[in-house]
Amino acid sequence: MVGRVKITQYTVYTIVLVLMFGCVNPFAPALSKGDKQGQLILTDQETPEAVLKNFSYAYNFKDSLVYSDLLDSSFQFIYNDFTTDPVTKDSWGRDVDIKTTVGLFHHFQTLNLEWGGTIFENFLNEEKSRKEIKKTFTLTFDGGELIPTIKGEALFIFKKKIMGTLPDTSSIWKITRWEDLSRF
Repeated sequence: MVGRVKITQYTVYTIVLVLMFGCVNPFAPALSKGDKQGQLILTDQETPEAVLKNFSYAYNFKDSLVYSDLLDSSFQFIYNDFTTDPVTKDSWGRDVDIKTTVGLFHHFQTLNLEWGGTIFENFLNEEKSRKEIKKTFTLTFDGGELIPTIKGEALFIFKKKIMGTLPDTSSIWKITRWEDLSRF
C-alpha cells in the first residue's frame, strides 16, 4: 500500500512538471511584442520594420524557417548580374530565393547582417497596405576574412496580409519584392 502511494505521488509530480514545462521549447527563439530594453529576438511582423528585424535575425542565426516566413508567395528578388557585360538585372521568385538562401546559410560559418540608415520609406497606396523602404546594409561573411564585407542598399516592398476572420483579425507584413542595389 505504501509503495502504491509513492508511485502515485511521483506520477502526479511528473504530470504536473510535464504540464508546466511541456509546451515550452527552450531552444526556440522568443516571440515578443517588445520589451523596454529593445532586446527582441523575433517580432510578430506587425510592421515592415519588424519584418526587417526578423530578416536580420534569420541571416545572423542562419534560420531558413524564419526567413521563409518573411516572404510573400508573390515574392521577387531582383539583382544586378555582374557576369554580363554590360551588367544586367535578373530576378527569381520565392522558391529559388529560399533555396539559394539556404545554400548561403550552409556555405558560411557565420553571417552578420546589420541594417544601416533608412534612405526613404513611403506607403504605395491609400489603404497603407503596401510600403516601400530603401535601407543601407552591411553583410559580413565569416568575419570578413576571405570575402570582403558587402556594403550596399536594398529596396524592399512589403504587403500587409490580414489574418483571421472578422471580428478577430490581425495583420502581418510580408516582403513581396527585394531589390539588391549593391555595387561591387
